[in-house]
Amino acid sequence: MTAPIAPVVRAGDREREKTADQLGQALAQGYLEMTEYETRLQAAFSAHTTADLRLLVADLPLAQLRRNDPRRQAARRKAARRGVQIHLAAYLTMVFIVLTVWLAVGLTAGAWYFWPIWPILGAGIGVVSHALTVRSVQPGSRSASMQVGHAGPVWPGCSSGVGRLSWH
Repeated sequence: MTAPIAPVVRAGDREREKTADQLGQALAQGYLEMTEYETRLQAAFSAHTTADLRLLVADLPLAQLRRNDPRRQAARRKAARRGVQIHLAAYLTMVFIVLTVWLAVGLTAGAWYFWPIWPILGAGIGVVSHALTVRSVQPGSRSASMQVGHAGPVWPGCSSGVGRLSWH
């Protein structure tokens, strides 16, 4: 009995571009020299099958490339900071609206109970905790809330057990 022959799968532009990205990451991290990168890149864009593309990156540690790419880590930190900025802008907008409503009610109805303190404090706690969580993530380390294997967020300074939180 003969072994089954693997089907030849033609490569498309998406596969070629993915391989080119992997080669670029390998170059940026020092796994390839410029001349070897250029040779492999030309081969990637002239490849006809996915097997040809796999051969171009077979000797590269692709899992390392994706996880430890400094540009990817910098982009994630920038996105996290941008998320905090958006959260802060929404918070300040809400503060302006509730203070405007409070002032309008106070001037028209004479009711001067300062009820905006409750939404301001409640939402302010959310903004501060968001900012502190993003700030506590050091460059090159993963956030505790992003660790694989946890069903929910694990806050810095505490460890999760089965059904309990214990503080360090």
